[in-house]
Amino acid sequence: MNRAVKIGLAGTCTALLVLGGIGTYNILHGLTSDDGSPQGAQPLSGPGLSSAPPSDAEALKLTRAFLDSWSRRHLDGAASDTDVPDAAGQALRGYADGLRLKNVSFGNVVPVGPSTVTQGATKVTFDVTAEVAGGSWTYPSAVAVVKATNGALAVHWNNSVLYPGLGEDETLSGGELPADATPAKAVASDGKTDLSTFPSLREIATTIGRNGEPSGGTPGKGVAVLDSDGGGVKTLKVFSKGRPAVVRTTIDARLQAAAETAVKDAHLQDKPAGTVALDWRNGHILALAHTGDDGDIAIDGIKSPGSTMKIITSAALIDQAGLTPGSPAPCDESVTANSQTFHNDPGVRARHGSTLAQAFTVSCNTSFIKDGFNALVHGGDASALNREAVDVFGMGSWSIGGGVATTDPSIPANVQGGDQAAQFIGQGKVTATPLFMASVAATVRNTGFRQPVIVPGQHQDTASRPISARTAGYLRSMMSDVATSGTAAPRLGGLAGVGAKTGTAEEGDHTNGWLTAYDSRIAVAALVEGGSSGVDSAGHVVRRLLTAD
Repeated sequence: MNRAVKIGLAGTCTALLVLGGIGTYNILHGLTSDDGSPQGAQPLSGPGLSSAPPSDAEALKLTRAFLDSWSRRHLDGAASDTDVPDAAGQALRGYADGLRLKNVSFGNVVPVGPSTVTQGATKVTFDVTAEVAGGSWTYPSAVAVVKATNGALAVHWNNSVLYPGLGEDETLSGGELPADATPAKAVASDGKTDLSTFPSLREIATTIGRNGEPSGGTPGKGVAVLDSDGGGVKTLKVFSKGRPAVVRTTIDARLQAAAETAVKDAHLQDKPAGTVALDWRNGHILALAHTGDDGDIAIDGIKSPGSTMKIITSAALIDQAGLTPGSPAPCDESVTANSQTFHNDPGVRARHGSTLAQAFTVSCNTSFIKDGFNALVHGGDASALNREAVDVFGMGSWSIGGGVATTDPSIPANVQGGDQAAQFIGQGKVTATPLFMASVAATVRNTGFRQPVIVPGQHQDTASRPISARTAGYLRSMMSDVATSGTAAPRLGGLAGVGAKTGTAEEGDHTNGWLTAYDSRIAVAALVEGGSSGVDSAGHVVRRLLTAD
């Protein structure tokens, strides 16, 4: 069965003596690299090869001989029909061992003319049926047959002979599928709800499945491609499905379903929206949802947060300037700071004798500009708000777990000009995400920062200066007034134990609506791009979550 090649090699010795061996040297040596490693993945050329491909009959005859030896497990004989016998023999033995091969047979062996991949070769296609550990596997394959100038034929070897597209550093495995070939499934906190069933969590579920620490599960059986380290590359055939390992997350399936509905509330008129709900006691992310073409704006929607920032501004005024909810905070029609004039939102009436709590309830911009600029900016240093956000509310680069990336909020410490005042009402260079603003509300309700996480046990950064009980108590009282009789009352009035803060942020030629709130169990924040006001856009989203919890 191997006589054609063996005769050709014998003829080579004579050619070396008679003709000086130029052409035939390349059929012996030119088909391997200088160090003996196979060159099968590269098109063959050189004076030892015929420029014309073998005839279909010649290619078919050699291919049948090669496949006959392979099917009868005469692997050295099959390898000798190739241009790199040593490498082919090793690969054929690896094929048998890796698949735990019981039997292999071939059918539909057909020459199809010149190869479009290997220069000067004729392509022969065939079907492979391999009885391997776990079942029977059938797939199409092909070889390229080359011809030397002395008439010798050889199967051009590369790993694609074993399976189409198999890389030179890859092998096949049969039986239990490797863990790498069966991604873990990210599930909700109930241990069973697949996160990928929620539209907003599909990408997150994939990321967590790849990067989280899975538990449980049983491997399936089939055929897989392995890399050089034995890790799974892809599954080629499944004989029996296993039960995937799972990565349990903090997501509450019921609340997540409510969040998916909330961001599509009809009042939003299809505007992009994002929302996050946290368990304020431990920072666990219970739900996050988004709509629109800007990606996951719940955790990456970096926008000016508007008046929701007045929570941190109030905390800074209490902690660093000694103010209380009863301190004066004149609500004038306008105020000028660093040559920039600021006004209130429409509907906010001037009240020169208002207190900090009253200004917070109606969201008076001029009160917070005046008090913030006068009490927290000293000698051009406007870093007080940044310090409060970092030290008390934990602002920073969070890792929420499972390889899920989030966009960091920003309250620059070195702002200049009008931005030194604008920061106190969440404008200028201040940016945040619904994730961060939900955490701000959670910090107030919990009397302490708990970094949000989506995977239980994930490391949680801490705040260097925990919020004091006094400051948290003041803020809860102020936020309660907003929910019951202030700017959030049209949506949240009548809900027990709720504290809130609305926000309307200017961005270019439009506004974005914000609202963050908490109740006895969760803290929520929502952003609606293009929302005319916080209460009339984000308010609908937050209400749905607070009433579903």
